[in-house]
Amino acid sequence: MIPYSRQTISFLDALYVAKQVKFKSLTQGFQIDNFEEKVAKYVGAKFAVAVSSGTAGLHLAHLALGQAKGSKVITSPISFVASANSIIYAGQEPIFIDIDPYTGNISVEKLQEAVGKHQIKTVVPVHYAGFPCEMEKIFNICQKESIRIIEDAAHALGATYDTGERIGSCKYSDLTVFSFHPVKSITTGEGGIITTNNEDLYLKLIKLRTHGIAKNDQSVQNEILGLTNGKRNAWYYEMQELGFHYRLTEIQAALGVSQMRRIDSFINKRRKVAKRYNKFLKKLNNLDVLKSNENMMGAFHLYPIKIKFDKILISKNDLIQALRKLGIMSQVHYIPIPLHPYYKNLGYTVAELPNAIDFYQRILSIPIYPGLSILKQRKVIRSLNKLIQ
Repeated sequence: MIPYSRQTISFLDALYVAKQVKFKSLTQGFQIDNFEEKVAKYVGAKFAVAVSSGTAGLHLAHLALGQAKGSKVITSPISFVASANSIIYAGQEPIFIDIDPYTGNISVEKLQEAVGKHQIKTVVPVHYAGFPCEMEKIFNICQKESIRIIEDAAHALGATYDTGERIGSCKYSDLTVFSFHPVKSITTGEGGIITTNNEDLYLKLIKLRTHGIAKNDQSVQNEILGLTNGKRNAWYYEMQELGFHYRLTEIQAALGVSQMRRIDSFINKRRKVAKRYNKFLKKLNNLDVLKSNENMMGAFHLYPIKIKFDKILISKNDLIQALRKLGIMSQVHYIPIPLHPYYKNLGYTVAELPNAIDFYQRILSIPIYPGLSILKQRKVIRSLNKLIQ
């Protein structure tokens, strides 16, 4: 089978992880710091905080901003449910706005309307499929209203803004969150990381990911128990607020350190696959490539195509099954979040999301990953041509 995506693990990755398991610590050691430093340097941010998943990162990002319970937070309906779930975890209210039908990212025009209509406290742009949102425009809208920004960059490690900086540099946001699930730009198995340029947010995140416990270099609140002659007691720790067990392990961090050595290679290979798709798929009738696919700023976590199923003699489900019989896996990214039963039961509808619904009805993600050979990619293209034409 040709999967729609897969991890790229080398012998050196396995060896580096094995050495960590055999000789070093398994948790709370130096590899966490090593990994955080490498990611922060790569994206151009001052600070990075590794966590157990991208979802955990989004949750902590909301908590670190400290917005009041019930605050309204804008995000995209075309995303994995974690983008909205993390808002609810933090006791806040998701507001879904429609997307740009040509990119899959949130519409700047709809954002402007929503900011005027609701008292918005935070915006969470999702870099769909690894393609950058129009962050400079989003930033300018939010700055005028003192709205905070968390970039959901789960798909976008290695992507750049149109101004040249890497996503994660936080040029246009307070915080950026990445995911290291196996099919992402790099993997730690599971895991995520939050980047920021704000030291106060960084210290808050460090505390929140470990049960709310202050590190040894953070100030002590209970000085009677914590200090002797003005110096911190060697055994002492204190929980200063309610936090979570969201730490990454040393084993996962070791894999991340090894993978970061090849991040540029991974992104370049994904972009070469995307260029070949662009060249051949643009010629097919009843199929559109996303506008974002046409530039090479994206990380190409996914390669989504839009198919005019109303113009062809095969349904989406039948097409997916036919491709599977030919040994080609595909996927739909994503079911609009308000259509999930949990969100429908909360009263969400898609009445004001026509672009998102049309996008869902037409979208299909086809195979893309660094190890996808030209021969296999040609098979995907030929099969799509035969089935769609």
